[in-house]
Amino acid sequence: MVKKYKPYLLSVLLACAVGALSGFLSRNGMREFQTSVLKPPLTPPSILFPIVWTILYVLMGLGAALVAQSPSGRFQRTALRIYALQLTVNFFWSILFFNFSAYFAAFLWLILLWVLVLLMIWSFAGVNRAAALLQIPYLLWITFAAYLNWGVWVLNRSIGPGSGGFP
Repeated sequence: MVKKYKPYLLSVLLACAVGALSGFLSRNGMREFQTSVLKPPLTPPSILFPIVWTILYVLMGLGAALVAQSPSGRFQRTALRIYALQLTVNFFWSILFFNFSAYFAAFLWLILLWVLVLLMIWSFAGVNRAAALLQIPYLLWITFAAYLNWGVWVLNRSIGPGSGGFP
């Protein structure tokens, strides 16, 4: 019985570990961001982000496990490669955004992530429809995150060394 669930548990733990490590590495930048950066309308309270991201990492891990546990097909390996690539891109977004305050670069990085998530959903669907459907909330959240990221860039782009402060 335990063997049946082990691949799912390991996959979820791996996805959550990637998110946790990214969050840990960008924690100082997150603290500074909370107090010194203008945020766009509709920005949720800070407490919501770790809750949503944990749910999304669990869904990612479950989706990847469903694909990995499906009978081998021609899309399975490709789907798992796209999954790994998007997880890597996801990992670095927080570091770009929070640690380097590279808001525009982070926005472009987020667009890349959005495309990769869309490709992941498409490739997962070729292997396991449920795995693909589990990723829809992730795509929606990335879309909302793009709005937030763009808003932060627009509201804070003139702030920096020698910029004279707020517009």
